[in-house]
Formats: sequence, structure tokens, C-alpha cells
Amino acid sequence: MNIYFKLSKMSSAKQSLLLLFDRPTEPVLTKKGDDVVFDLPNRFLTDRYKPIGNEITNRFDDVRQRIPVKDITLPDIRSIMALGRDENFSLWIPRHAKLAGRMIDIFMGMRNVDDLLSCAAFARDRVNPQLFHYALAVALLHRNDTKDLAIPSLIESFPHKFVDSKVLGKLREETFVVNEPGSRQAIEIPRDYTASDLEPEHRLWYFREDPGLNLHHWHWHLVYPYTASNRALVDKDRRGELFFYAHQQIIARYNIERLANQMPRVRRFNNFREPMTEGYFPKMDSAVASRSWPSRPDNIVLQDINREIDQIRLDVADMERQRDRIIEAIHQGAITNTSGQRIPLTADGSTDSGIDLLGNIIESSDLSPNRQYYGELHNNGHVIISYAHDPNHKHLESFSLINEPATAMRDPMFYKWHAFIDDLFQEYKEQLQAYTQEQLTFPNIEVTAIEVQPVTGQKNTFQTFWSQSEVDFSRGLDFQPRGSVFVRFTHLNHTPFNYKFQIENRTGQTRLGMCRVYMAPKKDERGVNMLFRDQRVLLIEMDKFVVQLNPGTNIIQQQSTESTVTIPFEQTFRNVDRNRPAPGTPEAEEFNLCGCGWPQHLLVPRGMPGQGQEFQLFVMVSDYEQDKIDQDLVGTCNQAAAFCGIRDRKYPDRRPMGYPFDRVPRSGVDTLLNFLTPNMKVQDVRVIHSDTVRPRK
Repeated sequence: MNIYFKLSKMSSAKQSLLLLFDRPTEPVLTKKGDDVVFDLPNRFLTDRYKPIGNEITNRFDDVRQRIPVKDITLPDIRSIMALGRDENFSLWIPRHAKLAGRMIDIFMGMRNVDDLLSCAAFARDRVNPQLFHYALAVALLHRNDTKDLAIPSLIESFPHKFVDSKVLGKLREETFVVNEPGSRQAIEIPRDYTASDLEPEHRLWYFREDPGLNLHHWHWHLVYPYTASNRALVDKDRRGELFFYAHQQIIARYNIERLANQMPRVRRFNNFREPMTEGYFPKMDSAVASRSWPSRPDNIVLQDINREIDQIRLDVADMERQRDRIIEAIHQGAITNTSGQRIPLTADGSTDSGIDLLGNIIESSDLSPNRQYYGELHNNGHVIISYAHDPNHKHLESFSLINEPATAMRDPMFYKWHAFIDDLFQEYKEQLQAYTQEQLTFPNIEVTAIEVQPVTGQKNTFQTFWSQSEVDFSRGLDFQPRGSVFVRFTHLNHTPFNYKFQIENRTGQTRLGMCRVYMAPKKDERGVNMLFRDQRVLLIEMDKFVVQLNPGTNIIQQQSTESTVTIPFEQTFRNVDRNRPAPGTPEAEEFNLCGCGWPQHLLVPRGMPGQGQEFQLFVMVSDYEQDKIDQDLVGTCNQAAAFCGIRDRKYPDRRPMGYPFDRVPRSGVDTLLNFLTPNMKVQDVRVIHSDTVRPRK
């Protein structure tokens, strides 16, 4: 049972805020959590319930706790209510983003937690439920007096974004018929509910439709909103670069999964006039809109959008113009701001400010120096693709899944679009001067041996398989009997393993080094050894950690579960009653960011059955004195800093993200082995997949 559902824990208005995420389309005056109700001033109720407010609340005389809501001067939210409660909500639609920004401003402007609770309770039944959830979550993450609250996972509040409608129907039947929660059976999500084997793209179902992966993408955009009236919510350290790197690694991992399934690497969608060959039929319903999510047939083409209801006019030519202006800026090495000044895209031997600037332009965020000229290429791409089935609202259809961060990664077009976006960043990186051997070397430090040892199995092998896990969906099933009801889903998993590195320190003194661990497939889709220029963008970060190197031989060991890329399963699917720091502590303030990180169960790519898929494991030890950022890192919530950064702090590595593979190599380097300096080492490894289901430990 979650901590905010326990009577003993529901003592403060601050913790009561979390109950507002419970069953988002049920009225706020009904029971919340574990037998709790809000005592609301009658004027807080909507017009439908004002005449019968007392009648409804009298039905709950037997509740275990009543939470008084203070009467305050109510904010004017009429403009925010312009987005209907039964409409879908998307951060990438400018009108929706502005409305969400206004709601965030109102929440951020409340003087104290009591006023925030009153304001949120008033707004909850009036504004769009998805907009409300997003705005309140962002506000709780960024207000000083609510930072230690643990935001519930989106999958609990809006399960319809993660499973098909048949599963939700079975869940409702189970909760209605079986009164005792302990007697309810988990409902299993089938593997093949969106397509058959006739669709080649369906081979990647376990990646695209993984709930944990989609939650990671949702949480990243929650932590890094691209627009807000309060600039501090957007202006975070190296935000633009982090947008580039987090999505670049997604594309690299996706391409590796394609190779494992005997499929070519994803083809970028850079010609906006060509058909989108891959269709997608999600088989999912929107519980808020009470409609099915729209499908996209094969070979549909982009069309100019003119949707008055969404206040969007966007032409394909607009997209092409934005693309061409960004490419021109990349090759000129500078962008033009709104004052007509030229700002260089600069990088030196150890830092790269140009990529950060470019990231804010391409996305774009409020940090873009000239959004009017360079547009919002990435965001608009999600929008225009999502409306391809009904560009002028003739059929009264909403946008498709690709226009919502929590569902976008299910659609194959997400990866074609982001392959194009990443290609823009790589075009910039190709303009930079290559690292010299001297810049890459850590003098008198040599990596002499590396190996991987799984808990069970042969050395230098990774074992992957399927596991089944359960998630409680009861908080998102509106107007249903109370009590836990679980969904069981199948996901990729791997045997835990340890890295073991032997490092020689010949400096004669103790040094600190930064271990950077990557891996990449050795062969391409033809079975041919990859050249470095192709392998460079497929190197996925596996871990990064600081080591103390004493004079002489050092044996360094690191467990896979300690990776700075991932978060454990229990943090992806937040049960905030476990391992939660004490309220009010610095560790508690960071607890929310723990929900952002690559899922641990997807750390290792699937690989191939039989002899497995060949990979190269790469380890580099760089000089920590040159890499470090001087700052205090409290608590333990920085383990997924690679893709998510660290809350209210600088990114914990001075080097460009993806270093040393963020630039093309020096002349003469054709293979990964040619790239090596003494402080680097490569080991051939295999990823062996077993098509069996094993319990998750």
C-alpha cells in the first residue's frame, strides 16, 4: 500500500496533495486513497455537485479521515478550462503547453502548501485531467516546500496510456466481481496485441511497448519541461545537450535491437514529402476522451495542418524551412538571435557549448535564442505526424500516440523522426575538430584487462531472457470498487553481472580516474565488421563511475545494478512506500528525480539466441581532475545521472556527453581498435538470448 494511502501518514496538507492524483476523472469529493475524503467549501464544487454536495459527503460518514480544505481567494482558471476535460492533452501542441504553463504558474504562485492544496482541489474537477496531472506534478517537483513529495507514476493514474482496452475491461470486471482484493487475479497483457508477425516492425514490440521505457520518456519530459513562464523551470544545466544525448542513446539502443532481430538500422525521416511506410494501430483507448487512439495506415503522407480547434496551422513547407535554416547554421558555425547578432556554435578540447545551444534550438525550448526564425522542429514533427490521419479535423479525430511523451515511443515513426533529429546533431559534431591522442590519453595510466562475469554463465557473456512483472492499476480505474488489482506484463531482462578491470597506475602516486563503459555491436546487418564511423553512433553508455587508482596494479569491480545509466525496476514503477528517505531531508528532495532513468531491465540489449550476438565492450579511464564538477551530491539519487542529470545541480561530468565518441575520430582511425590509447581497452563479448520466461528476482 502506498505511503500516501495510509491513515497514519496522512497528517499534513503536503502529503494530502498526492491524493489529488488518485482516480483522475472521479470527482474530488469522492473517497480517495485508503478511505479518505476532502472536506471542501461548497463553492469549490462544480455546478453539477453544488446542490447535492452535502448529500454526497454524508455517504462517507464512515471514512477513516477527513482532510479539511481551507477556503481561499480562488484563482481565475477560465482560460485554462478552454481545453475540455474530455480532450486529449499534449505538451507538444503550443496551445496546450501555454495552458499548462498558466496552471503551473498558478500552482507555483501559491503562498504555502495549504493554499496550494485548496487551489489544486478547486482546479481538479474543472481543468483537463491530464493537464492537471502534468501541471501539479511539475509544480510539486519545483516548489521548495514540496520537493520531498514522491510523484506517483503516470502508469498508476492513467493506465490507458500503457495497455490495450481489452486488458482494462478485464481489470474492471475483476474489481467489480471479486470484492476481496487479495482474491483478485492479475490480468496478463498479451505479447502480440498490436500486430502480427506479418508486420516486421512488430519484432520490436518488447522495446517500443515496454511500459518502463515509455515511463522513462514521460518522466524525462516531466523533469525537463521545454516551456514555462518561470524560466528557472526550463533553464537547467546543459539542458539542450541532455535533450540530444538522452534521445541519441534511445536511437542507438533501438538500432541495436533491430540488428538483433535481423533488421536494418532505422531509416531517418528527412524527406517530409515521402510516404511514412510504417503504419501503427495501437489498439488502445483514451479513458479521458472516451475514444480509441487514432491509427495510422501504411504509406500515409504528411499534409498541411489547419485545425481551428487546436489553434494549429502548420505547413510541411514550414518544417522544411526550419530544417534548412538549422542545417545552414550548423555549416556556418553560428546561429542568429532575435537581435540579429551571430552566436558561434563553439567547442574546445574538453567542452562543447555549441551542442547545448543547438539542442535548445532543435527541440525547441524557451532557451532558444531565436524560436521565431528556427522554429520548433522537433516538437512540430511530433505534431504534424500525429495529425496525418486528419489534418483539418474533418473527421473530428484527435492526435495519435506519437504526440504524447508517455506513448510516443510505441510508434515506429518516433524512431524514424528521432533518427533524423539525431542526424542534425551528428552533422554538427562532424564539424568539430577530432580529439588528438594527447587529449584522450591519461598519462601513465593503462587499462591492461577487462572482463564481464555474469552471476551464472560463461565469462564475457551476457544472458538475456523474458520476465513477467506486475503493476497495481487500482489508482487509475475510475468509478470501480477499491483495492489492488494487478496487470502482468512480459519484458526483457538479463542476468546480473560484474565488470572486472585491471588498471596499472605508473605515476607513483594515488590518482582518481573516471571509468567510462560503453558497448556496441561488432557486425552490421550484413554480418560484416563495422567501421568506426558507423559504430561510433551505436556505442551505448553502460556505466560511468569514479575509481581510486593506487600506485601499481589495481583490480576494479563494479556491479551492473550500480549503473549510473539505470534505475531499478521498483523506481521505474514507483512504490513510494519502499526505500523512501525521511521527509524534509536533502535525500528526500532528490527522491522524485529517482523516477527518471533508463529501466534496469533494459540495460543489456536482447542479443541473439544460440551463439549470441557479438559486441565489443569498451572501457576508458580518464583523468577525474579534468572531468570533475566541484559540487556536493547529497543522497543516493544520482545513480541515473547519465540521461537525467542531478536535480538543482550541474551535470556531474565536465566532458561532452557521449565522450570520447561524441566526435568523429582522428585521421587514420577506421576501427574501434585503432581508436584506442593506453588508458582504453576493448573486449569481445556476446549477448545470448534465451526465449524463455524466468521469474524476476
